[in-house]
Amino acid sequence: MSEYKCVTFEVDDGVAIVTLNQPEKRNPLSPLQAEELLAVLARVRADRSLRVLILTGAGKSFCAGANLDDMAAGGDRGKSLGESTADAMEALWNPLILALQDMPVPVLTAMNGGAVGGGAGLALAADVVIAARSAYFYLPSMPRLGLVPDLGGSWFLRRQAGRARAMGLTLLGERLSAEQAAQWGLVWLCVDDDDLRAESLALARRLAALPAHAALETRRADRAAGGAALAEQLAYEAARQRELIDRDCFAEGVRAFAERRDPVFPGR
Repeated sequence: MSEYKCVTFEVDDGVAIVTLNQPEKRNPLSPLQAEELLAVLARVRADRSLRVLILTGAGKSFCAGANLDDMAAGGDRGKSLGESTADAMEALWNPLILALQDMPVPVLTAMNGGAVGGGAGLALAADVVIAARSAYFYLPSMPRLGLVPDLGGSWFLRRQAGRARAMGLTLLGERLSAEQAAQWGLVWLCVDDDDLRAESLALARRLAALPAHAALETRRADRAAGGAALAEQLAYEAARQRELIDRDCFAEGVRAFAERRDPVFPGR
């Protein structure tokens, strides 16, 4: 029996695989799911033998977003539904997205199906997204419910797809196919459904071979670039090279280049 109710956790040769596991409900967001995901992320962070994290879903859906039937039950403890929802976001979902963005290992989303509403933000919080051809993004929040995208959806969409596409997708609520998402830059690779797990593991192996600090350093450089003038980013790059070039990973990379072999970087 799984130790979790909403997710499963497995390890495949240094690759942590976390699966949203309520396929009969299309893997909806829930407080318990958030709590379990946070617990799993802490587990991956603590286990230094793990080099990559894959996040995927069971069944035909990656994540269906919020369960509106549960939300319709109303707020709790004298709070309005809006107050209760915002409190849950601040206590669980926002920390989850930030934790994914701060993981010491690369995070790969394997989108096996639809990523709806907040599920889109969850999928896009990864460093790399690979999608089955049947997968899609769908943001019904504004046209169907009068809400803004959440779980980082509004932030990730603008940064990755650009303002025009983010605005259109948010306001019109049209499904964005995996193939179109790849053309827009939201998805790294689109593969046949039957190949998703094998292709995800193959990509994870490549990510696992990176220097242990690769994910954190690359994310930080990307964030800095998003708000910096050119001169500021040039200074940032010089400051990071000042430190990184003196690390063992650079020396190993130079040796491997000279010896015409792939570098073998130490674990974290």
